[in-house]
Parts: sequence; structure tokens; C-alpha cells
Amino acid sequence: MSDVRDYLLTVERDKEGALAIAQTSATKLSNKEITLIDIVQSLGEYINDEDATIRSRAVRYLSDVIGCLPPNFLTRQQIQVLNQFLCDRIQDGGAIGGLSKLANLPRFNKEMAVMTFRALIQDFQDLQLRPQTQRMPVYELLNTLMFKHREAIRGLGDESLVGIVDLVSSEKDPRNLMMVFSALKVIMVEWNISKHAETLFDAVFCYFPITFRPPPDDPYGITAQDLKTRLRDCIAASRSFAPFAFPQLIDKLDSTSPNVKKDVLQALTACASNYGVLTISNYSITLWDSLKYEVINVQEEDLAEEALVTLREIAVCLSSGPTESDISAPLSQYLKPVTKECNEYLQNPQQKQAKPAGQILASLATASPAAFANIGKSVLPSLLTLYHGAESIASQRAVLEVLISLLESAKTVQSIPTTSALHESPLNALKERLIEITSQALMSTPKEELSFRVTALRSMVLICSIRKFLQENEVGMVVQYLDEIILKEDYSYRDTLKNEAIQGLVEISRTRPTPVMDITFPAFMAKLPDSATQDDQEYLTVLEGLARLSVEKATSDTLIRRLLSRLDIVLKNGGSSDYPRSILQTLYYILSRRELVGDPDLGRYYDRIVTDLSRRVISASSGDSDVTALNEMSVLQTLGRLCTLIIRALDDSKQKEVANWVETILDMSKQNDNNTSGVLGRSRSILTVYLTAGLRCNAFMVQDSYIDTHLYELLTNLTNKASTESEPLIRQSILWQIALLLNKSIAQSQFSTGTDFLLKSSTGLLDDGNLSLQTIPTIFWASKALILRLAPSANEILTHLLNLLAHSTLGSAAARGFALLLAPDEMLTKENFAVIRLLSKQRVFNTCIPFIASRLQGSAASDTAVKTNYLIAASGILRHVSTTVLLDQIDLLLPLLLQSLDVTDQEVKWATIQTLAVVAHESPVAVEGHVKSLIRRLIKAAEDVAGNTPKVRLNALRCLHVFPGKIKQSTLLPLRRPVTKDLMAVLDDPKRSVRKEAVDCRAAWMALDEPNEDD
Repeated sequence: MSDVRDYLLTVERDKEGALAIAQTSATKLSNKEITLIDIVQSLGEYINDEDATIRSRAVRYLSDVIGCLPPNFLTRQQIQVLNQFLCDRIQDGGAIGGLSKLANLPRFNKEMAVMTFRALIQDFQDLQLRPQTQRMPVYELLNTLMFKHREAIRGLGDESLVGIVDLVSSEKDPRNLMMVFSALKVIMVEWNISKHAETLFDAVFCYFPITFRPPPDDPYGITAQDLKTRLRDCIAASRSFAPFAFPQLIDKLDSTSPNVKKDVLQALTACASNYGVLTISNYSITLWDSLKYEVINVQEEDLAEEALVTLREIAVCLSSGPTESDISAPLSQYLKPVTKECNEYLQNPQQKQAKPAGQILASLATASPAAFANIGKSVLPSLLTLYHGAESIASQRAVLEVLISLLESAKTVQSIPTTSALHESPLNALKERLIEITSQALMSTPKEELSFRVTALRSMVLICSIRKFLQENEVGMVVQYLDEIILKEDYSYRDTLKNEAIQGLVEISRTRPTPVMDITFPAFMAKLPDSATQDDQEYLTVLEGLARLSVEKATSDTLIRRLLSRLDIVLKNGGSSDYPRSILQTLYYILSRRELVGDPDLGRYYDRIVTDLSRRVISASSGDSDVTALNEMSVLQTLGRLCTLIIRALDDSKQKEVANWVETILDMSKQNDNNTSGVLGRSRSILTVYLTAGLRCNAFMVQDSYIDTHLYELLTNLTNKASTESEPLIRQSILWQIALLLNKSIAQSQFSTGTDFLLKSSTGLLDDGNLSLQTIPTIFWASKALILRLAPSANEILTHLLNLLAHSTLGSAAARGFALLLAPDEMLTKENFAVIRLLSKQRVFNTCIPFIASRLQGSAASDTAVKTNYLIAASGILRHVSTTVLLDQIDLLLPLLLQSLDVTDQEVKWATIQTLAVVAHESPVAVEGHVKSLIRRLIKAAEDVAGNTPKVRLNALRCLHVFPGKIKQSTLLPLRRPVTKDLMAVLDDPKRSVRKEAVDCRAAWMALDEPNEDD
């Protein structure tokens, strides 16, 4: 056959071509154009060649043909013949690949697996002398046999165990070791290893600890942690390893390397998890004696944490055995010396060993209810006695801190499932003493002892958090203490204790909400006045506490009802508008943390807040009812945000109800163009825009609603109002209203309405006859609304806006408007259902930046004012565009950015420097050609204290700081001396933050010629 010859001639120089030849042969075989015997016979002259390379290639050809055949094509007899043939030729290089392919076939049976395994073991005694490229396929074949034919290999007993250990011994390549460890673990877990435990253990422990460090850009992605995990699994795989593992691991704890110690501790933890109660009980005391020093005499915090994990895991293991109080129980035997020694350390609570002793007890106590009961009975009574005998507050605080850690353990251990009722909590007998100690420490200690009182407070809260420990009235007493701290104590340092008390009430309310609702809420509400003056703001503390308490739904529902009732009273009595605004802000905080969609109380919130309060505002603004604080603009804004939050969660029918109401209000505004009641009448537009913001698009797009039919007329009316409005907040609300209507109320088929509003000849805002400084804000807000949803006229609108930059009187205002187009906004957000297309920013960038760049190179280059307008507009766009988009057009952008550094406008300069810093960090090659002029401008910006704000100077230095380490040293070294010299002047900047950055920046430039430590 010519296929064999062609393969042999091709395989060395073109492996894919050789595989294609093998595929051709496999296809012929599948189509019965040739037989398997024909293929084997065609190998005759090559398979017996004296040249080992030719023999190997011939066998490899056969292996590739087998791999290209369908899985069920070969009969069992054919597989048997091929398997025997390849086993006989296993020393020839290509045989391993063929055997691997056969082993994966569904008709490959146990007898064939045994034949293959024995061939591997017998013919690869010198495996470790071979190169890695030959060893890895052998391990892959072994793994295949272990995975798919494990029973057959396990049936060989000691033959397979010893054979595999001999085969893999002394392997060093990380890729191979990953497979070796996996194979050995299978043997350790599933084979009878009683006669060979030490041999197996030595086979893996010789690699401990792993010191592998992957090379840079390692294509295989094997990390040291991967190897450590596999090795640790092997060491912990069988309890038979305990006599060998524990002594050797304990010896390695004497290592001076923290990494080695950490590996040892993690290995001990794994052994404790897997070896079982009987084995661990024999070594538990020995392990305690070795591990305690890592915690008591802590040198590395992370090693102490690992040692605590190990000690706890031993207790967890022993807890799965007999746990009765009998001293002969394994857990009791282990904990007896632990509690004895830790109790001794705790006798001197201010000594440095006392705290780690408490940590040991707390960690072990979380192992199981039995462990907590044992430790609690041994430690808690003496701990309370020690507290009473302490001679100083510092000693008492140290004891309380240990008590807190044990209380936390009690809380943790309650979450551990247990079927045993034998272990009554040792806390039960000490309840009254615990309450007495902590309450006296909190309420009777001098107020100057803040840290001690905070510790006492935390312990009280923990006591309340333990399930089924305190009665409801006892929890109520604690709640009263916390209320008193929050509401009555008045010291300059009280905020720390107050915040702890509020957080304590929050924790209690999670598990025991009734005392908080019955005691705290009435106490807090009683502290809220019926009205407040401008100077009286004590209510802020109460409202803050109430807001933070609204974690659980039950408590927040009660709180919302009471706050709304109090708001009615406050509005009726008058006074400072700050007070009702603060109540509304509290309500907003509470509801913003709730998932309102589907909330059963949403309808009540809608009726009580949106409908009731909003109608009061509208009625008062129309002169139909008394004016209240709700009509103050700052209060209106807060109420509006609260309404938006609720409206967003409403169903479609309620949303359409709100939309109809908005139409009515807008209609009322249109009929009163000359405003009936001054600012009061016009201020309702603030509320209206927030009502509109929460509506979904489909709330507008129904039938022939008012919005759809008369939109153009409405937009014109709103534009006139915006142009003449003197109150900034009202004017902004009108502009938002225009943007929301254009973005959300226009269906796809109605885009012409929005386009005409801007572009229609003679009437459109962008028509030359209608342009004015007053209409520029409206133009850009309307444009923003349409561009964000990528209206068909978006490009045309952008072109008209760009043309405004050359306008003699409007150019400057238009330039600043470009920053608005892509800037984040409170109203036009996804949360408010605004239509924002993913590619809208890219469309603005791709349309505007090339246009500006071309103008700066042409007609605008000589006109300073127009050039400045273009640069300001470009800066406004670039500050809101992603780095990816910037880098795609970096060659076009850099000249613009460099010119923008010469603009006097501080916001433009700051934004430009921010962009340059990103470019230098992400694409340093792009700035290398401009580095001299860029550095000169950045230094100038950093030095100019009179002309530049601290923000600009600081960011200029940060940008300059990016260059070392990013741009090639050969480019920067010639500039090192002048840069460091110029930065000396910045070291005297009046702003400390600028001086600090100048020091760091100069140090980075000074270090340019220092050798890298890795070199």
C-alpha cells in the first residue's frame, strides 16, 4: 500500500498531513475497500526494519488509523489481535498511542486491559530514563486503564500495586505528577494496601513539600497549588499512613519556612478529616502538643489560623465517635489537656498568651455540640469567677473578649445538625450570672470606659442572639438598655457606642423582632417631635436609628406605618421643611433596600405615598388646599425619588393610571403658561418628572393617549417654560421631562415627532431662526434622549450639534453641552426603563471625533475660540467612552488630547489627563512617539499652582507616574534628569496630596536606571 509509504515520508515534516493520510486509510477500511489484514501486512517491510525510527513511525501509522476509525467498527477479535500486536511492539514509539485508543473502545475487555497493563509494567522499567514526551503517553495510558478498567487492574492485587509504584517512582515533571498522584490515590483508596502502606506513603511523601514554581507564561497552567492539593489528597487517602504521616509531618513543623509550615498544617487537617476516629484518637494528644505552640506563641497570623483549623478538625473527627461525658470518650480525652492548659493561660487575662488560648477554646467549641458542652463546662464557670476577681477594667475586658468568642461559638454550634439530646448547653446554668455581668458592665461602668462598654454591649447582643436561651422579657430588658444608650446618652464620644447599640438592635431584630417592635419603636417614635425648627435637628439620630433597624420585613412594615402617621402630624403642624424631608429620606432608605416587585404591601405604599402625598402637592400648588412643607422644592425632590421607587414596581394597570395622571398634570401646566401662583405653581413640575421617570415605555404607548396625540405641542410648551424659568431645580425638571417624553413615550413609528421637534425647517429647535442661548440646554437634552435610543435621525442630529461649535455666539455653550450627551444621569437610566442602546456611546464617538479631528486640521486650526470649542466638545465625549473604544482610535485621538492640555478650562484639562493616563497604562506604545511633548505639558500642568486646580495638578502627576514601568526605559532615560529636576518645584505645592504624589512620581523616575531584582 502506498499509504504507509506516504505516511512515513510525511509524518516528520507535516503531522497534520500524515494524519490525513491515516484518515484516508481508515476511510478505505470503513468502506471495505481494504481489510485490516491488508493494513497490517503493508507494515511488513517497515515494522521489521533495523532502524528504530522507521519501526516507530510504522507502528504510529497503525495507531493513527485505529484512532480514525468509528468506535464500534472493530470487532472484539480484531481488537484482541491489534492489542496483542501492539503489546508485542510496545517498545516501538507509536504503540502507546494505539493502545490508548484501543483501551477507549467499547469492546475492549478486562483480559485486554490486563495484557496491556502487564506489557506497560514489564517493558517500561526504565521509564524515568526516557524523555518527558515519551513518559507522558505512558501515564495517560495508565490513567485510561485505571479509569475504564479499574476492576481488572485491581484484580491483579499486589502485582498492580507494586508495578505502578515502581513505574512512577522518581517522576519529576509537574504534568506527569498530576496524573501520577491521581493514579496512586485510586490505589490508596480502593486497593488493599495493608502490606504496602509504607511503600505507597514513601512514594508520595518524597515530594513533600512541593516547591514547584511554574515558568512565566506556562502554557499548561499547572500551579504549585494544584500539585499541593493532589499530594495532600494522597497523604490523607488512607488511615494506614498515620504511623508514617504524623511523625514526619510533625518533624517538618520545625521548618523555618512559613510556606512549608502552612503545607504541613493543611496536610494535617486533611489527615484529621479522613483518617477516622480510632486512628485520630491515638494521635490527638500528640498533635495538640505539637500544634498549640503555633497558636500560643504566634509568629505568623495565617499560620495560627491554619493551626486552629487543624485543631478544630481533630475535634470534628472525634465528635463523630462516642461523645458521652465519660472521660474515656475520644473527644473528652482530646479536650481534657486542651481546656486544662488554656484555663491556666486565662488566669492572667492580660498576658499575651490569654487571647490565643481563648481563640483555641472558641475554635474547638464550634466543632460540635458535644465539644461546646465539654469546653463550656470546663471553662465558663472559672471564666466568670475570674471576671469577678479581676482587679482592673482592662482585665475584665480581656475576660469579656474571651467570653464573646465562646458565645459566638455557641451561636455557631446551634447551626450544626445533631440528633443527640445528651449535651445540654453549659450556658443554661449560667444565664443569670451572664446577664448580671454584662448588664452591669454596660450600664454601671463609667462612661469614659468606652471600649469596655462596647465589649459588654457585644456580649449582651450575642446572648440575645442564641436561640432559645433568653425569655422574651429578658431580651426586652436588653433592648431597653440599648434604647437608653441611643436616645439618652449625650457625650462627644457616644457615636461609637451608639452605632454599636443600633447594630445590636438590628442583630436582635433578625431573630427576636417582637421586643424591638414593642419597645424600641414606641421609644424612638416618642422622641420624634410633632414639629421642628431649623436649628433643632435631634430627630436625625432617631431617624437614623429607625432606618438602620428596618432590616427585616416585619420591622420595616411597622416602621413605615408609624413614620407615615408621624409625617401627617408634622405636615399639619408646620415648622422647618428639613424635618419632613428627613422622614421622607428615611422612608426612601427603607424601601430602597426592599424588593418591591410583588410585595404584598406595594398597593398600600402606592395609595399612601404616591397618590395621597402627590395629590396634596398638586392641590396646594393649584391653590385648592393649604400649602405644606411638601411644596418646598427640596422636599418635593425627595418625595419624587420615593414615588419613582414605588412606581417602578407597579403592574401595568397601575402604571397606566399614573401615566394618565401625569398627562392631566401636564395638561394643567400647559393651560397655565403664565403660572397661576408663581414658583409654587411651577414647582409641581419637579414632582411630575419623578412620576414620569418610574413609568415603563408601554405605560405611554396605548391607544391614542394625550401624550401620543399632542406630544409636539407639549414639547414646545415645555421648551418655552425651560427657556424662561429662573429656578434651577424647576428648569432642570422641565428639561428632564422633555428628555423622558422623547426617550420613553415615542413608539418606533413615531420617531418623526422627535426629529421634527429638533430638525423641522422653521419650527425645529436646531433651525437657525430658533437658536438661542436659552434653547441650547433643551436642544442637548432632547438630543441625548433620541441618541441614547439610536433614533434613525441620530447621525443627522449629531451633525447639526457639531456645526454649532463654529457658531460665533453659541459655540461655547454648545461645546459644553457635548459632555451631557453620554454622561450618567439620574433620570435616563435602565432602572427607570429608559431606552439606552449598547452602541449609543460608540455611535457618538465614531460620528463626532473624526469630524472634530478633521476640523482641527483644517478650517478651525487658525481660530482659537472655535478650536477651543472643538477641544471642549471632544473632551466631553471622551470622558464617558470606554477604554476599548478609545484604544481603537488612538492614533486619531492623541493629537486631540495633546492640544486639549493647552486649554485653560480646568474640567477639560482634568478629563484629558485622565484619558491620557488610561491610554498610557493600556497602550504605552501608542504614546511613545509623543512622549516628550506629553511630559512637557504634564510638568507644566503640575507646576502651575495659580492656573490649575489641585485636582488637575494631582492627576498630571499621577499620569506622569504611569510612564515608568509602562513605556520603554530607552525612551524615558534621556528625559529622567530634566523630569526629576522639574518635579523638585512641585515638592513645595501648597496641597499635601499633590506634594505626596510628587514625591512618589519623582521616586519612580529616579528608579528608572536601577536594575530589576528579577534580572
